[in-house]
Amino acid sequence: MDRVKEIVSDIKLGNPKPIYFLMGEEPYYIDRISQYIADNVLTEDEKGFNQMVLYGRDTTVDEVIGNAKRFPMMAEHQVVILKEAQHLSRTIENFVTYAQNPQPSTILVICYKYKKLDKRKKLYKAVQKTGELFESKKLYENQVAEWIRRTLSGKKYKISPKAAIMLVEFLGTDLSKISNELDKLTLVVPSNVEITPELIEQHIGISKDFNNFELKKALGERDVKKAARIVDYFAQNPKDNPFVVTITLLNTFFTQLLKYHGLNDHSPGNVAKVLGVNPYFVNEFTVAAKNYPMKRVSAIISNLRQLDLKGKGVGASNMAQADLLKEMLTAIV
Repeated sequence: MDRVKEIVSDIKLGNPKPIYFLMGEEPYYIDRISQYIADNVLTEDEKGFNQMVLYGRDTTVDEVIGNAKRFPMMAEHQVVILKEAQHLSRTIENFVTYAQNPQPSTILVICYKYKKLDKRKKLYKAVQKTGELFESKKLYENQVAEWIRRTLSGKKYKISPKAAIMLVEFLGTDLSKISNELDKLTLVVPSNVEITPELIEQHIGISKDFNNFELKKALGERDVKKAARIVDYFAQNPKDNPFVVTITLLNTFFTQLLKYHGLNDHSPGNVAKVLGVNPYFVNEFTVAAKNYPMKRVSAIISNLRQLDLKGKGVGASNMAQADLLKEMLTAIV
């Protein structure tokens, strides 16, 4: 994220802000910025007297402010990091007075995860004037594969589109979790080797042949035998292949396919833009559109929604995953 790079760059140049209010639904960047400040603003000798970490569960706004008003000892700055500040959400506005006139020699870092300040309130406006107000927004699922590609590119690695999608499908949109797995991969894979589905399977344990990505592709091609093999594998390994993940992905795919049918311009660039997919996967929709007319796609989406309810116990309590998967396959092909 460009804003994160700018914040880090300013700190490197010796221009830290007196307050960093880090907020938002995506904790990954909040952790990255706060950790960078913790690791790099003070020397190891200075940290003993001048760096403090507090936790929202165990402190109050007044206690944080009291620490922030102290002067550093034998250092230019002191660093005060408030983690889990969301637990102080009821009293967070009490930071207003301090934010309006912060201690110049203190760098106060407030990690306000999963929440954000009300733009209409005084604290938001005060931090905007005197410090750094950063919102870490959650990425949509269709943005995470590109995030993976860019993150690896920054480390001089390449990854195939299919391998990136496999990671998203298996790990979800938790950037911290994905980052940990990428770190493992870069430890064992040389930077001149493209990360492929085979390497993902070898080092992370995701099957390159039996996964939701391959199921979606098989269904789009109406390859019933292949789809049945994958469904059978899912039935035998339910913990690694939750039904809710499969049904959600297929519902998304057929909803996108319905949009594809409604497009006048089926050029790869336009399809990728409108559907929010990597151009690499546009051909899947071209093939699927030939196999599933618009009316059939609408019926499939309706069937999938009913199955989703059954999977959640509505109208079919305790229905086995194997039975849900078989019914799903029948409802589509």
